[in-house]
Amino acid sequence: MRYAIYFAPAPGLRLHHLGASWLGRDAFGQSPAPKKSPLGALIDDPARYGFHATIKAPFALKDGRSYSEFASAFDRFTKLRPAIAVGKIALRDMDGYLALVPELQSSAVDDLASACVEQFDGFRRPADEAELTRRRKAKLTPQQDLYLEKWGYPYVFEEFRFHMTLTRRLTPEERQSVMPQAQRHFAEVIGRELIVDQLCIFREVGPQHPFTVEHTGKLSLGRAA
Repeated sequence: MRYAIYFAPAPGLRLHHLGASWLGRDAFGQSPAPKKSPLGALIDDPARYGFHATIKAPFALKDGRSYSEFASAFDRFTKLRPAIAVGKIALRDMDGYLALVPELQSSAVDDLASACVEQFDGFRRPADEAELTRRRKAKLTPQQDLYLEKWGYPYVFEEFRFHMTLTRRLTPEERQSVMPQAQRHFAEVIGRELIVDQLCIFREVGPQHPFTVEHTGKLSLGRAA
């Protein structure tokens, strides 16, 4: 069993619908199942994780820590955090992966992710050698490798970038074909403002099982950072 803390747009929002229909599955399970995507293997991996932006990467609970403790701490955390206006959405190629990202980097969402990494690390079982080896296949920088050892994930703090992944890594030929499809599919939301107004606990019940939304915590709407 693994858990992760992700941002995922709420069911009912257009961004949620477009993300679920692109990936061919709804991690919330609250809307009719989207039609299976014709993109096949190009989206299999992001589809398993569900449409989201990683805030704290998947982890198993440490021995002696329970899910109820984790969920209670998560609720306390989200109640104290304001919603964040991250700016307009853009479609970008991130090292071969297509993703929806803010046009400009948001220090507020960076700070939220950093706080989340630190706040919940006491619940995380340390990564085993198999996980470390798998992560290191990505040819990490020395700093990323240090973060992997300490925090179980290499892309934290200044290495973090808020993004909602749409594909696996594409070849140049695949990118030339898929990028226009993604631009058409997400045309309604590209250039629109994105508000990070909730965080979600996603759960993976076993290796290679799909991640699903287990719990949602709304961020304060009194003001947007």
